[in-house]
Amino acid sequence: MDGHFVPNITMGPPILTWVKKNVPQIFMDCHMMVSDPAKWVPDVAKAGGKSYTFHYEATTEHEKVISLIKEHGMLVGLAISPATPSSVITESLGNSVDMLLVMTVVPGAGGQKFMPECLEKVADLRKRFPGKNIQVDGGVGKGNACQCAKAGSNVVVAGTAIFGAEDPKSEITAIRASINDELSANKQ
Repeated sequence: MDGHFVPNITMGPPILTWVKKNVPQIFMDCHMMVSDPAKWVPDVAKAGGKSYTFHYEATTEHEKVISLIKEHGMLVGLAISPATPSSVITESLGNSVDMLLVMTVVPGAGGQKFMPECLEKVADLRKRFPGKNIQVDGGVGKGNACQCAKAGSNVVVAGTAIFGAEDPKSEITAIRASINDELSANKQ
């Protein structure tokens, strides 16, 4: 978060560098809520980022940013905010990235309430991009992770649910169980 695209500021490349130094095998999936996504690509790559997700709304030069991320050896993710329709993800754009991210809260602050109406976008993207990783981020926890999976998400981000839990390990186990139960029910 850069304090421009969203009002908050969070860790950037210097912190990522220290994380990578202390946990060398880590896979850093970097969700960049920044107003100039191209600006940060070289520093995030140098810091050890493996995946770089930028917001559709942050630029009009999507293809340029995608190419730059790929040139720096990272996987590419493209995020859409709750107010952005999934239809902005064209076939060409969706096929040029590794992951699509549907925000289920307004970007910029943890602890917000999950917006279930955003799951329609997940379902649309899953239908149009059946082999693509589709991530959901925002207000996800054990009570709604199953809804995310049912809609078609195969990657979930659960920040506050885990970091705010009395027992984070149990919370992770409960979220995984919720998703696995939904996936098992759909196979029957």
